Amino acid sequence: MKTLLRNGTVVNVFTGRLDRTDVLMENDRIIGVDAYDERDADVVADVGGKYICPGFMDGHIHIESSMIQPAEFARVCLPHGTTAIIADPHEIANVSGLSGIEFMLEASEGIPMTVYMMIPSCVPATAFDESGACLMASDIFPLYRHERVLGLAEVMNYPAVLAGDPEILRKISDARKAGKISNGHAPLLFGKDLDRYISAGIYDDHECTGWKEGAERIGKGQWVMIREGTHTKNLHDLLPLFDEPYSHRCLLVTDDKHPADLIGNGHIDAIIRRAVENGKSPIMGIRMATLQAAQCFGLKETGAVAPGYLADLLVLDDLDSVKVRDVYRHGEKVVDHGVVRPFERPFIRADIWKAVRNSFYLDPVSEKDFHIVPEGEKCRVIKLVPCQVITEEWIAGIDFSKGNGVDLGRDILKLAVIERHMNSGHIGCGFISGLGLKRGAIASSVSHDSHNLIVAGTNDTDMAYAANRIRELGGGLVVVDGGSVLAEMALPIAGLMGKRSAREMAAQNEAVRLRVHDLGVPLDIEPFMAMAFVSLSVIPNIKMTTKGLVDVNRQEIVSLFVN
Repeated sequence: MKTLLRNGTVVNVFTGRLDRTDVLMENDRIIGVDAYDERDADVVADVGGKYICPGFMDGHIHIESSMIQPAEFARVCLPHGTTAIIADPHEIANVSGLSGIEFMLEASEGIPMTVYMMIPSCVPATAFDESGACLMASDIFPLYRHERVLGLAEVMNYPAVLAGDPEILRKISDARKAGKISNGHAPLLFGKDLDRYISAGIYDDHECTGWKEGAERIGKGQWVMIREGTHTKNLHDLLPLFDEPYSHRCLLVTDDKHPADLIGNGHIDAIIRRAVENGKSPIMGIRMATLQAAQCFGLKETGAVAPGYLADLLVLDDLDSVKVRDVYRHGEKVVDHGVVRPFERPFIRADIWKAVRNSFYLDPVSEKDFHIVPEGEKCRVIKLVPCQVITEEWIAGIDFSKGNGVDLGRDILKLAVIERHMNSGHIGCGFISGLGLKRGAIASSVSHDSHNLIVAGTNDTDMAYAANRIRELGGGLVVVDGGSVLAEMALPIAGLMGKRSAREMAAQNEAVRLRVHDLGVPLDIEPFMAMAFVSLSVIPNIKMTTKGLVDVNRQEIVSLFVN
């Protein structure tokens, strides 16, 4: 079938111009960008001068971090113009192994959004993590045969790459042999160490926190992914990369974004919109989100409004505000005036469902499990950095005579990470600063990347209550005060995703946030996302795992106490 979009203003991502013309599609391809007659098509839509641009692509996202299933993710993001994403399922892979990856492939099959996959490189992320699975190079190599698999996902264990670890190097080598790329993840890596990391076969990076960091990577041949998610917001500091000589090697990503934010603020369109608000060109933002994203991943004939290209198109009411009216995916209209047309959920095999639904193996905990026996007067405290996933080490004097070290005046809370995959009984305990909690406790089964049970609180009693409620739910987010649950969000699929609709999940997401803010957390902090990265032992500088505190830079477990 042929569809003609008449009287459009095409955003030409090759030239940067706005061209007043028509666009003719046949089945899933664009076959003409010129002046056409109504007789040339079966269906004609006059867009009245509105802007026509390629569909947006998120170059790096963990669907699991949206806490909704792929079909619901599509329902939320399609109205914002996202027609394709590059997903890394390493969250669910760290819980359920190969079954988790198969679940994400099946759950995204046939939905009106193209979900490409990168195969997780670090399951577990490091030797300090206790995951629900361990995937070797031989385990993941067969997955490269899947038509939607584009390569090896973020190689976050960059210390292992620099150390010449044969297993991680084999994974990178296998991807290259399969004709695939390997994504990067190397925060604060510079100079000769960065050279060695890139030389191993790493193609890009999404962990840049400053534009000079990004400029060095671009100068050394990498693509830079400009990230703006729920917690990690790098756009403002990377705005100079929207200008030459850097802009042609950048793309836009969200990495991790909660459902309430996707519905309330948007997806890739929100990043472009904010860049425009900061004086950058909307056409450059669109180019980063379309053609350049496709080029980064070697996707040919994708990401442009041009003859022979895939017919993933948007009709925008306004360019600067990136207001999406209609969305065409593979030539079919899937969003009409902001409303997603109905589509069926994919079929998922019963054995795969069972594998991801049964993921919690943990005995009940008690407040005694969180008691810290004093071994000194000074402790290492994990200090959060606002809107970043990196942390700082704070050596603080701790008074254990009051609250077993909790000091609300200095914003020092108790923190624990509880192993939940093998029921090993391992619990890492310590202190965290930067959450701002004044009462109660919060707990979550979303804790990157092993996704053990993480809990922070002002007292051990509420911490135990919150942790046990997560166990009863089979995963989720919980807010507790005075031994009562104030709000919760059930995530029974691998402890990461819910079964309800995106809007229902977003409402629960917003509810737990509001109750946390009632307990003293500042409004500009998303505490669950901030807490989720506290256990990721590949991001500087200090993290908490089930085995205790990890100094990421030294790659070793360190004592909570400092003599």
